[in-house]
Amino acid sequence: MYELKKLKSGTDVRGVAVEGDLPVNLTDEAVELIVKAFVKWLSEKYGKETFKIAIGNDSRISAERIVAAAKNALVASGCSVVYTGLSSTPSMFILLKTSGWGADASIMVTASHMPYDRNGLKFFTPEGGLDGKDIDEILEIAQNGEHIVGCGSYEEKPFMDEYSRILVKTVESACGALPLKGKKIIVDAGNGAGGFFAEKVLIPLGADTDGSQFLEPNGYFPNHIPNPEDKVAIASISAAVKREKADLGIIFDTDVDRAACVDSDGGEINRNALIALVSAILLKDKAGTIVTDSVTSDGLTEFIENLGGKHLRYMRGYKNVIDKCKELNDSGEYSPLAIETSGHAAFKENYYLDDGAYLITKILISLALQAKEGKNLTSLISSLKRPVEADEVRITFNSKSVDFKKEGAKVIEDLKVIAANDKNMILSPVNYEGVRINFKERDGGWLLVRMSVHDPVMPINFESNFKGGNKSAAKTLLKILEAYPFLELKNLKNFTL
Repeated sequence: MYELKKLKSGTDVRGVAVEGDLPVNLTDEAVELIVKAFVKWLSEKYGKETFKIAIGNDSRISAERIVAAAKNALVASGCSVVYTGLSSTPSMFILLKTSGWGADASIMVTASHMPYDRNGLKFFTPEGGLDGKDIDEILEIAQNGEHIVGCGSYEEKPFMDEYSRILVKTVESACGALPLKGKKIIVDAGNGAGGFFAEKVLIPLGADTDGSQFLEPNGYFPNHIPNPEDKVAIASISAAVKREKADLGIIFDTDVDRAACVDSDGGEINRNALIALVSAILLKDKAGTIVTDSVTSDGLTEFIENLGGKHLRYMRGYKNVIDKCKELNDSGEYSPLAIETSGHAAFKENYYLDDGAYLITKILISLALQAKEGKNLTSLISSLKRPVEADEVRITFNSKSVDFKKEGAKVIEDLKVIAANDKNMILSPVNYEGVRINFKERDGGWLLVRMSVHDPVMPINFESNFKGGNKSAAKTLLKILEAYPFLELKNLKNFTL
């Protein structure tokens, strides 16, 4: 029997799907067991046994095989199956909220930006994406072989055209018809599922999309990793914007739940700048709390506060950030946005769904409205203070026998004590993840040491307002961490050189 629980990845199921350096563990049998378990889980949740379930996929080369296995499992469980073909992950949730479809749940076959040999399953109900506890329950059911027996049906019915029309209508409702006429806006889909945005969203809004690149689905991702955080990917769209003299460049990840932008000068609107831009768009209408992950800058906090908002840094992991945003709103504290530096952005007004295409529609609305006033998009974030340096170093544990979660937690607790007793260090007064240390002598520089959620890795983020500040902070940290023999400090040592 497969060890299905090892396929859990946060709130998704992911594994190796293509023969290569690693053995395939997301096999047909594993997919069928997990999908049958999902139907059983739905039955227990909703108290019925027949469901209409939609399934779609991104451009990965293993998608056809995995969709076929999932379809077989659904039909054998008595479900009415609707296959939507090439889809974005957010569209598979919006489908559940769209009249005329009548689906009870949906499955997206994707592994986001992971290498071409990986794939996975993401599940939605009308309440949203499943959380980690739900995945644990499904995998437990699958491991036990529990399922419902029936004889279902299958049909093919694409949804992306309708989803695109929803996005177009969102922009037109705010700006009128053809609000992007005269604007050149190009898309880099990285050969993922985001190529639709140029033809089906931008062109109907009046934009010139000539010069868009890598729109064709290709699961080998031959041009660059489809990842808005990847430096090669950002450099590629930046070069295209400058080459084409475009007003804006847009880049998506593989399944379009993340996005970033490049301005007309080829400058990144990514990470802190992206969060600042969307915060400026939302906070002009109503003051509220912006929830982000833990690695955002002090300059971003100041920017949000100057707009009359509040900035809450929370734990990394897009579901953690979204759940915190929901919690604040449920308690009566208006929080319009949950957003990670990775490009996951979930709006209260859009079901708290992390949707890269919806994120871009909000930016397009602002672009059009700013143009009417003779202003450009980046004028909204001209006051954002940006660090001179921003780096991340990842250290690991050098013994397989180490309980890395326990030992990592000890390192973090020790660092808190050390920082509290060092006259040159200031512990961040509000911190939900790891330990964040500010340096008195470094003009606002800081570092954050935290544990990876799943892996034996300790990421360290640095920011400095002067050149060489991050290396200086790293040297200070290195002297402290050398006392822990179970840490592999090679990467940190190399960074200090």
